[in-house]
Amino acid sequence: MLLRWGIAALLIGLPALIPAWAQLAPSPDAPPVSTAPNPAPEDQPVATLKLNVNLVDVIFTVKDRAGNLVSHLTRDDCTVSEDKAPQTLKNFVAETHQPLTLGILLDTSGSQARVLPLEQDVGSQFLERVLQPKDEAFLLSFDVDVDLLQDYTNSPRLLARAMSRAEINTAGGNGSAGSPGAGGGTVPTIGRPKGTLLYDAVYLAAMQKMNQETGRKAMILLTDGEDEGSRTKISEAIAAANRYNIMIYTILIADRGFYRELGYSGFTAMKRMTEETGGRLIDVGNNGKKLEAAFQQIEDELRTQYVASYTPSNTKMDGAFRKLSVECRGDGMKVQVRKGYFATGPQD
Repeated sequence: MLLRWGIAALLIGLPALIPAWAQLAPSPDAPPVSTAPNPAPEDQPVATLKLNVNLVDVIFTVKDRAGNLVSHLTRDDCTVSEDKAPQTLKNFVAETHQPLTLGILLDTSGSQARVLPLEQDVGSQFLERVLQPKDEAFLLSFDVDVDLLQDYTNSPRLLARAMSRAEINTAGGNGSAGSPGAGGGTVPTIGRPKGTLLYDAVYLAAMQKMNQETGRKAMILLTDGEDEGSRTKISEAIAAANRYNIMIYTILIADRGFYRELGYSGFTAMKRMTEETGGRLIDVGNNGKKLEAAFQQIEDELRTQYVASYTPSNTKMDGAFRKLSVECRGDGMKVQVRKGYFATGPQD
């Protein structure tokens, strides 16, 4: 199934995008809808009192001085602070094989024409290795539009097939023949915005695909990091990811020759996006071996994480951004964690 979000939808304002996802057909892996009759009145469950407990989950990885992942820490080894105030942990667990929700975002703009086949090959191998029985993933591509290539599934085969069908798309149509300024790659056209809708893709994936998911969530971006034409600002894309506790990993794969005369600035933007969401940026250039190693590093990190949960000492649900920090005992321990979260209630 392929669903396209064009620029027109973005022109009417980002909030208006939310209802559009309601038209998606349910995932083939979704549980069946019950047709059983409603229970008789005497069988209805007794009403219970529900308390609104705001539990914050902090997902992080820890590396030692040599850069090796640390997997043996306990609750007594780590402290979590919110706006510099230490918090009392309610739960602390090492998430080695817990369910994972993945969003794979594939850059299919003109600048990626030479590296797309490499991304498709290595990306398919990664999905075959990383997806476990309780995991799920979806695939979308972004260029002059944002396309849902494969909805949520646990099947690496379906994801690989969808990835293999991805094509380079420019404002002039499929293929990489467009020229800069006339729809070629990341340079917008005059008039209707064109280019690479990277920030729009991240925003849509967070707000429309991953907002209802629970547990560990991560986006993996395969891109050169250049955005042109998005209606979403980078700060809005980052905020959307942080709102739903989504880590962003970016594999920076770029044909630098494409930018010889245009200039290249994707590294800085992607470094900001990954660091603020607790993910990581890995620059592989257009090297196939480095790309394979990058996927392996991400796989290892996703399987060597900790989740610390606490109820904030600041009970105000005012929508403000709260800064998070995690420290773990040990010589040279380095923690990889999102910069913070928005203090909103369940109804928000």
